[in-house]
Amino acid sequence: MKNLRAFDAADYLDSDAVIAEYLNAALEDENPDVFLQAIADVAKARGMTKLAKDTGLGRESLYKALAPGAKPRYDTVLKLVRALGVELHTTPAHADRG
Repeated sequence: MKNLRAFDAADYLDSDAVIAEYLNAALEDENPDVFLQAIADVAKARGMTKLAKDTGLGRESLYKALAPGAKPRYDTVLKLVRALGVELHTTPAHADRG
């Protein structure tokens, strides 16, 4: 039997386009932990130390904010998203019925 390495999404997050698509897919899930895990994966890919510097948050604070089951503040999520170089946008969920 071969030794298999555990899948790590961070290994594949190697461009801004891939990162944006990955975060968009995570936002489609109703479970907020999925989006936080996706941010954590991107943070790992980009480097937690750099992200801490770019957000002005300590590394321990980042790990706590991105831990499973965490409930980070909205401003923390915004700092993370901006530091990762992506933007969040909304679109209508349903077509206008006018």
